[in-house]
Amino acid sequence: MMTLKVNGRDHQVDAEPDTPLLYVLRNDLALNAAKFGCGLGQCGSCTVIVDGKAVLSCVTPLVLVEGKQVTTLEGLGTVATPAPIQRAFMEEQAAQCGYCIAGMMMRAQALLMRNPKPSVAEIRAELEPNLCRCGTHMRILRAVHRAARLMDTADAASDRSVR
Repeated sequence: MMTLKVNGRDHQVDAEPDTPLLYVLRNDLALNAAKFGCGLGQCGSCTVIVDGKAVLSCVTPLVLVEGKQVTTLEGLGTVATPAPIQRAFMEEQAAQCGYCIAGMMMRAQALLMRNPKPSVAEIRAELEPNLCRCGTHMRILRAVHRAARLMDTADAASDRSVR
């Protein structure tokens, strides 16, 4: 038995230490936003955040995430109250086929957590490992910029409410 911290909750999982994180997320915890794409760490559709860093869950064994905080797309927001990154992707209509979008959002979220005002070049470099086959790249870039603005506005509003 291993304890995984996923989306702020501890989960006991009965899996081998070398089991890919993606399999446990999808099969054991019913967290299906991270997709199985290539299974080789080459497409990015399985991206999750581990201790603030974007990670390819299809090639990350459980033993490497034990005791660390794993965040999936389900942990960012809900349908009723989407996180800024989710809201921005919806507003920009950045999703088309759905293959890449969860991974793109997670990689973008990790970027915005460490760099709240990234340049276009920084966004492109961060998202480069994730494949998008339907060509919504420009909408995705706009969505990341929109999310940065939404996060900045939310931060400013919370700062004002504390004063």
